[in-house]
Amino acid sequence: MQNRIRQAFVAVRDYLVIIIGTLLYSFGFNAFILSNEIVTGGLSGACALIFFTTGIPVSISYFVVNILLLLFAFRLLGFKFLVKTIFGVIALSLSLSLFDMLFRGSPLIQGEPFMSILIGGGICGTGLGLIFSVGGSTGGTDIIAAIINKYRNISMGMGIMIFDLVIISSSYFLFHDIQKIVFALVEMGVSAFVLDRVINANRQSVQFLIFSQKYDEISERIIKDLGRGCTLLNGIGGYSQNPTKVVVLLAKKSESVSIFRLIKEIDPQAFISQSEVRGVYGEGFDQIKT
Repeated sequence: MQNRIRQAFVAVRDYLVIIIGTLLYSFGFNAFILSNEIVTGGLSGACALIFFTTGIPVSISYFVVNILLLLFAFRLLGFKFLVKTIFGVIALSLSLSLFDMLFRGSPLIQGEPFMSILIGGGICGTGLGLIFSVGGSTGGTDIIAAIINKYRNISMGMGIMIFDLVIISSSYFLFHDIQKIVFALVEMGVSAFVLDRVINANRQSVQFLIFSQKYDEISERIIKDLGRGCTLLNGIGGYSQNPTKVVVLLAKKSESVSIFRLIKEIDPQAFISQSEVRGVYGEGFDQIKT
């Protein structure tokens, strides 16, 4: 029963995060980017290029491409991703309409297009990062980036940036406006950078080397209180030449404070080394991707 309640709570939390993320993205897009007539990347940008080249309406090409991408997402990423993607697409569409009515194409900061791009890119990247952090998506090139991220060691932000770069660069052959392309590239870089920072914020891991005579009690409390496994290594003191044990612990960065408090409670004289690690894969951390 408790497990079901916990699963329901996590599901509700995820969808609330998606809503907050879409609201942030829509606010940044309408207030700082679209209102300054900057054409960014994404599926909408690709469909706009198709329209100007072939005359096919954006609504038709956008619908067809999204259907194909959702089919791929269902086969490769699973039903859970598909449901969250559909929810994200609907939430983003509604929030875009809301902020479009609020701003009516008028930029929030008048006469400062470059500053607007920086602020808008940061807000949009934060919104997308929140959406991706709970396994959601807003459709379009997000789906392609998520598929690539699943099977290749390419981050979500980098994947989206590659597609956006191609779309934005292609727009020059239609509009011949270098300044707007430069602004769009700046927005793309800022958004991708912030997106990766938000996604990785909860994935940062740290490694602890704990030197203490009370290693047995510390390791036991780590397993019991924190639910983390640890390893005991045999060591010899370089000065004393006495045998000792070293507790090796890998944990999330957010758990660092709890670990320090636990060690201090048991042995205030313990010697501790903490270092950030680039990646931790396995049970309790990220899955190994091949």
